[in-house]
Amino acid sequence: MNKHVKSTLVKILAALALAFACVAVAETFSTNSGNQTVQAATRKLSKKEKAAKNWIAMRESGGSYTARNGVCYGKYQLNISYLRGDLSPKNQERTADNYVYGRYGSWVNAKKFWLAHNWY
Repeated sequence: MNKHVKSTLVKILAALALAFACVAVAETFSTNSGNQTVQAATRKLSKKEKAAKNWIAMRESGGSYTARNGVCYGKYQLNISYLRGDLSPKNQERTADNYVYGRYGSWVNAKKFWLAHNWY
């Protein structure tokens, strides 16, 4: 085998290995995000939680799903990386709920933090 053929084969094998690794990562991400979707979808917000969530959205973006400010995007002005490329309203709602419940425990607590710091 000449040098050119060997070099081409090595490149093809490297590309296949990289493609396989990307598929494995994508499948893992899909599984994990699917679990988060179920958790967020089953969460029922009380009237106080809904009111606090709406209050934050109005302060952050005026309620716009397409608002931008630096690296923040959407109705809740989350760091755009949290949305993982899916800017849909459904994903923004789910991601905001996961962020707030993970960080503050509730939208009411997030609002209290926002009032003290002007961000959440």
